[in-house]
Amino acid sequence: MLPELGHFALIVALFIALALGTLPIVGAAHGDVASMSLARPAAQAQFLFVAIAFGCLMASFVANDFSVLNVASHSNSELPMAYRIAATWGSHEGSMLLWVFMLSLWMLAVSLFSQRLPLDMVARVLGVMGFVSIGFLLFILLTSNPFQRLVPAALDGRDLNPLLQDPGMVIHPPMLYMGYVGFAVAFAFAIAALLSGRFDAAWARWSRPWTTAAWLFLTLGIAIGSWWAYYELGWGGWWFWDPVENASFMPWIVGTALIHSLAVAEKRGAFKAWTVLLAIAAFSLSLLGTFLVRSGVLTSVHAFATDPARGIFILGFLLVVVGGSLALFGWRAASVGFGGRFDRVSRESLLLVNNLLLVTAAASVMLGTLYPLVLDALGLGKISVGAPYFETVFVPLMAPVVLLMGVGPLARWKSTPAAELARKLRWPALASVTAAVVLPLWAGRWSLGTALGLLLAAWVFASTAALLAQRLRGEPGAGFGSRFAQLARSSPSFFGMVLAHLGVGVFIVGVTMVKGYEVERDVKMRLGDSVEVAGHRIVFQEAQEFSGPNYVGVRGTLQVQRGDAAPFTMHPEKRLYKVQQMPMTEAAIDTGLTRDLYISLGEPLSETEWTVRVYHKPFVDWIWFGALAMALGGALAALDRRYRVATRRESLPAGAGAALAALCLMLLCAPVFAGEAQPTAADPALELRVNQLAAELRCLVCQNQSLADSHATLAIDLKNQVREQLKAGRSDAQVIEYMTQRYGDFVLYRPPVKATTLLLWAGPLLLLIAGSLALWRLLGAGSRRSPEAPLPADEAAQATALLEAKPSPEH
Repeated sequence: MLPELGHFALIVALFIALALGTLPIVGAAHGDVASMSLARPAAQAQFLFVAIAFGCLMASFVANDFSVLNVASHSNSELPMAYRIAATWGSHEGSMLLWVFMLSLWMLAVSLFSQRLPLDMVARVLGVMGFVSIGFLLFILLTSNPFQRLVPAALDGRDLNPLLQDPGMVIHPPMLYMGYVGFAVAFAFAIAALLSGRFDAAWARWSRPWTTAAWLFLTLGIAIGSWWAYYELGWGGWWFWDPVENASFMPWIVGTALIHSLAVAEKRGAFKAWTVLLAIAAFSLSLLGTFLVRSGVLTSVHAFATDPARGIFILGFLLVVVGGSLALFGWRAASVGFGGRFDRVSRESLLLVNNLLLVTAAASVMLGTLYPLVLDALGLGKISVGAPYFETVFVPLMAPVVLLMGVGPLARWKSTPAAELARKLRWPALASVTAAVVLPLWAGRWSLGTALGLLLAAWVFASTAALLAQRLRGEPGAGFGSRFAQLARSSPSFFGMVLAHLGVGVFIVGVTMVKGYEVERDVKMRLGDSVEVAGHRIVFQEAQEFSGPNYVGVRGTLQVQRGDAAPFTMHPEKRLYKVQQMPMTEAAIDTGLTRDLYISLGEPLSETEWTVRVYHKPFVDWIWFGALAMALGGALAALDRRYRVATRRESLPAGAGAALAALCLMLLCAPVFAGEAQPTAADPALELRVNQLAAELRCLVCQNQSLADSHATLAIDLKNQVREQLKAGRSDAQVIEYMTQRYGDFVLYRPPVKATTLLLWAGPLLLLIAGSLALWRLLGAGSRRSPEAPLPADEAAQATALLEAKPSPEH
């Protein structure tokens, strides 16, 4: 009965969405108050029926209703209750229902928290979101019914994928989808503005908190997914440039550019057309990510071709949304305009450069993600695009973004004298260079990569301190107490920016330290054996069999002691899930403020001997501390009271968006092993070369892992081939050539430069050049744009009175 009720609720929700996607928009066009007034109750009703459907599916999983195909395929009677609930979104059908549920939740929020907005704007925004709902409700009902019955009912289920049987599964997908789908609100505001022709500061102010909220949820979702991969997958990596990861990363990058652009549109009335275009792009990339993940195309282009219904539906809907939006934009572009007058050295120009770099970065990620699929579909061969490629094209784009983060908040709107800006930046620059020289030496080894990372982190800290010091100066002669009180009266957006920037610095410290000073050992250990790793003596005491609720396994006991400190034990596990007969590695992690000790069990070599992988990861948790600070900064900015009342006060742009630079620098901590790794073989230099080459080569049977990361038998064999080639005196280039001749270009994570990959390598540079030329022309036009019209006499008198009064802390 519950499945039928859920299916019926989806049908009702579809009819409500049809009404919502048409009547309020038509009513807004004709000034029909009655039709426009339908928007809020219709959005709330749609949420109610989608929530009923979602609850029915969850109840079916909780009750082990194996007469539902979805439940029988992704659950089991022995599955713990928390994972039965999480299994609701553990399938394709369930995840798409979660997508629509989150969209309906955002619509409910807009209907409840938009009381101060004009009725026609609310009608258009909710109408656009209703139109989006139509597409996805049709997709679920026609191609992905989560309530399909199984006749006869199964006696038991196939179980949830063991990789998903983790607390991260309970948190990560809902958080990620809240961010993914949240950009639909920004998209709806952009389309509503195009329909109404209203592109003023009020429109930007209305859209900005919703965009920031979506961004912070996506930030948390990506960070939680990274943390989940770190502790669950058993090899200590936290970002792999997997296409599924990139699918969420692309809208995050563009969403960050959108936050910056909205700040300028709100404060200065500039970037209006560009802001609308970014809002369309952010949501379009969310739809593209949905297509990539849910169509099956990432698994195989040929699998997509044999069962294309789902992929073609999403692709068609994507084309309708993108094509229709761009057509509407083209129709209205002349009326949107650019707006605002500013010089080449100003906060506006710096934010425009920031936007150029971010959009180029997003396009580069998209190019690297889609290029192998396009080549395969055209029959031009199979290649792999992994971390080495993204490192090469991404770092040069992101380092300037971090530098601009420190400059932008210290610059003035409209125009900033270069000498004034240089004076403000001299002490942050000196502190950063000093840190880059001294800190790596203090840590024990200086390298260019470590110095660059610490330079960027110190730059963020020092420039943020300079900004706070500037705010504390206050009026001449004012005491510290009054100046501090003035700082305390700054808006939540300002403090959100400061917190986000500090999070950036913390993040970069974590990335840099784990990249530069990580130690890894892959050893064979018998019971009673010991190994020394980064000052920790580790003794393998025992390995005992044990049973879990739906798995059996072996739990190791390893005693760890550092110096004279009290010893402690760690318990890595090797599990075998009974239903799917799938082995899983559960790492043991001892977490500290300045380091993680990470131990995982490999394969048993005998009853008393195991392979054990041990990592010492300095400051790795600072990566997630920094991401959390970024998200909290975004929350402060989104909750600023200025976005809940009709006031025009303004502070610095909410700097949470600039946190992109830090998260983008994740590639500095790519899944390769640092030079300090201590191998088990007799020749450390040889093993270092083996690991470096293994990081450049793909495991041929893994989803998206390098040979250095994978525990697969074939990966170990290929790594041994690399070792034997090096022992035979081959150079690194000769080994790469040998592997390519045997396994093709697909084995390379850094695709070779040749005719079929020329666009892949040249594309980011061409995009940057084209964007730079357009930016130069735009900045020239901005500085030459006719002066703004003078204020009327009464407004000029009010402005003079305000200037003569005590300065506001928000200036």
